[in-house]
Amino acid sequence: MNSQSLYQFSIGTVLLLLLAFYGGTYLLTLGIRKKKEDAEAFMVSNHRIGFGMGAASMTATWIWAASFYAAATSGYTYGVSGPVHYGLWGALMILFIYPFGRRFRALAPSAATLGELIHARHGSSSQLILAISNVLGSIISLMVNFTAAGALVAVLSPLSFQAGVVMAGAGVLLYTLWSGFRASVMTDFAQLVALMAIAVVIIPAVFFSMGGPAALAAGLDHLTAEQANFFSGKAILEQGAPFFVAVLAYAIGNQTISQRLFAVNEDHIKPTFLTATVGYGAIVIGLGMIGLMALAAGIEPMNGDMNNLIPQMVSGYLPPVFIALFFILVIGSLSSTADSDLSALSAIMMADVYAKNIAKGRPDPDRMLWVGRLTMIIATVIGVVFASFSLDILVMLVFVGALWGAIVFPVIASCFWNRVTNRAFTTSVVAAMIMFCLARFEALPLGGGFGLMFELLASIGGGIIIALMVFGFLGRAAGGVAGAAALIAMLVFATGFLRDYTVLLASLTAYGTSTLVCTAMSLASKKAPFDFDSIRDRVGHYRDHADAAPGVATPGRHVQQEMSP
Repeated sequence: MNSQSLYQFSIGTVLLLLLAFYGGTYLLTLGIRKKKEDAEAFMVSNHRIGFGMGAASMTATWIWAASFYAAATSGYTYGVSGPVHYGLWGALMILFIYPFGRRFRALAPSAATLGELIHARHGSSSQLILAISNVLGSIISLMVNFTAAGALVAVLSPLSFQAGVVMAGAGVLLYTLWSGFRASVMTDFAQLVALMAIAVVIIPAVFFSMGGPAALAAGLDHLTAEQANFFSGKAILEQGAPFFVAVLAYAIGNQTISQRLFAVNEDHIKPTFLTATVGYGAIVIGLGMIGLMALAAGIEPMNGDMNNLIPQMVSGYLPPVFIALFFILVIGSLSSTADSDLSALSAIMMADVYAKNIAKGRPDPDRMLWVGRLTMIIATVIGVVFASFSLDILVMLVFVGALWGAIVFPVIASCFWNRVTNRAFTTSVVAAMIMFCLARFEALPLGGGFGLMFELLASIGGGIIIALMVFGFLGRAAGGVAGAAALIAMLVFATGFLRDYTVLLASLTAYGTSTLVCTAMSLASKKAPFDFDSIRDRVGHYRDHADAAPGVATPGRHVQQEMSP
């Protein structure tokens, strides 16, 4: 098995598979196309997405190409606890926006982006920080997904890596360009059904082809003591804890999630997010089990590349028809995320950049649509070009993750505490980014006094993460008690220890720094408390020319049937 090469399709077979997938999704979107689209439908489907569509879209969006390869890598690297660490914390990223999302929707029910709410609360500078982080995050996500498509095509066919990248980019743009977010949601539902059906077939097929439970039990001898321990300290500190820290950062900072928050019918927010949480966790943990099975079987990744692990397992143990299903599975997963990134980018440029900062609150809805579509085209080209270079994007991912972590407390505090100011918001984010970089890249020595300083900030960050999570579900008093307990525990156990885990230390430092600076500056401000009721009046619907005078955005609601299966 270790010396076996991967199965390859002919060029014609791969082209037919891609044509069937992207052609099918394009035909699916023809049924929802309108002769004259309106800006609000293009961005958030007029806030009328139903429960079934919303939950399916959220799940499909969050299962991206990295979910396959990283989940399997986690199972292979950390053993029995690896798939759980990857799938569970990823699922919680969806769950933990729900309690805060209710507040976001209550403050700005007509918003298309979280940036619009922050603009109404603070102004342009804070809004643009949020917008920039989302633009960078979505562009990187596009690059990752197009790169995965290129790699998949290259290893399973004679076609080149660049050919796979271009075909994936063109295919996603084809079905998303005209109807925007509505097309993304519609195709997400179909893609998720296919993903679940194929995953339910492929994972057991690999398992039983390898010999079933008996072979897995016999193969446990290949695991080290750490890999066989479900409560492995190494797995927790190197993967579980950093993922746990990222839960709130991705939930608050990722526009693909908040866009669906604002698009779902308000009555369906809770069941939508709960269902997506369970669906994502179940599928991704199942995919991670393939990595665990490879570890138990003593299989080495081809060429030392962990990304070859799942294709290697599928190719080595299943017949060609199952390999074709796997091909569609990966293409569907990366496409469902890529179209969501395009929709998120278009909404940011339409609402946050054009409507609020260029048109100064008086946008032309028709021009907004052109801005959105042009954004999709440019973003696809950028994603394809950079993916074709096979660049190492780890450094960019580090910065985006830090920026999202740095904005968590300022964003949440701004929506619950009327003392937070624009200056406190922007200064705290900048300070947190600086401290993150100093810790992450060890610009200051992590021994002695500097190490202690970072550990103290990280302990505050750990306390605030727990406090915010508990506060979201159980209220302020419970959040305060939980946060204080977590802070004390961090001070006792992390001091002199956490500096050895730089990624976790730096991420927690960003949380702690932004919390301290934002709180101190807000308490010191002499500005009058903010009136949250004013946000609703400042964030209105974008109505088309049939309903409003050209160039004017006015409050109102388009009445439209829910999109539901």
